[in-house]
Amino acid sequence: MATSRRAEFVTPLAAELASDLLSRFLRYARIDTQSEAGVDTSPSTEKQLDLARLLRDELEEIGLDDVKLDEFGYVYGSLPGSASAPPVGLIAHVDTSPDVTGTGVDPIVHEGYDGGRIELPKEGVFLDPEELPLLQKKIGHDIVTTDGSTLLGADDKAGVAEIMAAVAYLKEHPELEHAPIRVCFTVDEEVAGGADHLDLEAFGARYAYTLDGAEIGEIEAETFNATKVLVAIRGRSTHPGTAKGQLVNAVKLAADFVAALPRDALSPETTEEREGFVHPHKIIGGAEETCVEFIVRDHDAAKLEEHLGLIRTLAGEIGEREPRAAVQITEEEQYRNMGEVIDKHPEVIEAAEEAVRRIGVEPVHTIIRGGTDGARLSHRGLPTPNLFTGGSEYHSRREWASVQDMAAAAAMLVELAQVWAERSK
Repeated sequence: MATSRRAEFVTPLAAELASDLLSRFLRYARIDTQSEAGVDTSPSTEKQLDLARLLRDELEEIGLDDVKLDEFGYVYGSLPGSASAPPVGLIAHVDTSPDVTGTGVDPIVHEGYDGGRIELPKEGVFLDPEELPLLQKKIGHDIVTTDGSTLLGADDKAGVAEIMAAVAYLKEHPELEHAPIRVCFTVDEEVAGGADHLDLEAFGARYAYTLDGAEIGEIEAETFNATKVLVAIRGRSTHPGTAKGQLVNAVKLAADFVAALPRDALSPETTEEREGFVHPHKIIGGAEETCVEFIVRDHDAAKLEEHLGLIRTLAGEIGEREPRAAVQITEEEQYRNMGEVIDKHPEVIEAAEEAVRRIGVEPVHTIIRGGTDGARLSHRGLPTPNLFTGGSEYHSRREWASVQDMAAAAAMLVELAQVWAERSK
């Protein structure tokens, strides 16, 4: 299929930002920054600091104030602005998902996407527009993928690059009146630790935005409520040759427990939109003790409690069937629906809507079937909705991003900084 005519950028500003934006994104994407679950240190992996140090140095080169890399791996910087405007935070995370390897990322730019299947060089991976409806909308766009052997890391290095390109542009154009900007790049967002050590007082923002979304124009102001549940089932082990009447097999008890969950509902593979789920995503152990780990999600806090109640009930039934077994349940709140906070601050959404419209795009309000740093930050007192970045198929070898849409996000940030200055007069 012949190469199609390249798509236009949404505004001249986006076109102007595209080269710097793409250069930064490709540079950042090549750095392995995968985080690791279950690690108590921050960052959870030392390699996240490779990108953090680079960002610190680049912010200093741009000329931002108060640039620092703190002991937890967070990078901060400030860009002064209109004294009458509230300081506005821009946040993205440097880590990539542990789900797919991020070692040896080799980004490929497919210029002027022709609408056909994109064959990647390795692993027999391809992007088929018949399977990826969003890709069908990007004919003519410059599409960035990997070679098929790794994830791309657009989640969230697209957001990182967009923030960097936007603040560099604002610094280079002092004639533009804009709000004071506070930049923060976090670590460990993919393992639910991204907001743990963000110093809100030092950050100094009154409102903030995470750049961690997907399709152009999206503004997300609502996340799941999320709880992690660990159910530990202790049986009684003995030699299988003499086990009659003695063995209490924790593996079989765990299997029955999981099998008792609904099959046609309450699971990620059977739910969408506002429907929550009870997701057993890990089983570890043996006959003596087996642990089942769940992630439990719902946008409605009351429904989340119902889902937790289901786990408690099914776990209780284990003891009823086998009194010799012991069951322990541990629940850990991970984040709450940020909509509870953002609903009280409509101005933070209104400013984002205006910025999106200024790049010629109609805002699209969507909900997140997951969480962002903004969920926890909002409940810590910093209203933080999530904005689009132009990436898609996150956490997979098929991850891709549109250069035109990433440039649109960077342009939107430049407009957003000006919107806040105008509204403060």
